[in-house]
Amino acid sequence: MENKTLKIILIFAFIAIVAGLGSLFVNLGSDWFNALTTPTQWIPNIVIPIVWTIIYLAFAVIFFFWVRAGGVPKEILFWGIVNGILNVLWCLVFFTLNQLFLGLIVIVLNLVAGWIFWGKIISQNKLYGRVLTIYPLWLSIATCLNLALWILN
Repeated sequence: MENKTLKIILIFAFIAIVAGLGSLFVNLGSDWFNALTTPTQWIPNIVIPIVWTIIYLAFAVIFFFWVRAGGVPKEILFWGIVNGILNVLWCLVFFTLNQLFLGLIVIVLNLVAGWIFWGKIISQNKLYGRVLTIYPLWLSIATCLNLALWILN
């Protein structure tokens, strides 16, 4: 198997694992989450998985093109792995373990790592960075919502 093909498969597998584990942990905690007091200006629940799907697809497409063009810089891969782990950890802590404050700590770490990740991407490829602006912006919104849930509950 060609080296580029293997790299693409590994990247797609990592993205699928992050998305799958995140979804699993969210589903395990959905009853608990639905019982929480939410802010009056809450994002409709249907929007959340749609946005995450767009984010994961955008990462898959961009990393595909990056590998085909010669390879993803190691620093970008490192921050991608860090963000994937933090995304899954937050889903576990917040939804499955029902820990609002600890979830807030994890998502703040994820938010910082997400902005660093985005900064590394845009410094390497402006187009990819512009496309992926949705990721740190969405993490910012999610962090605010996590904070609101912690305050209200």
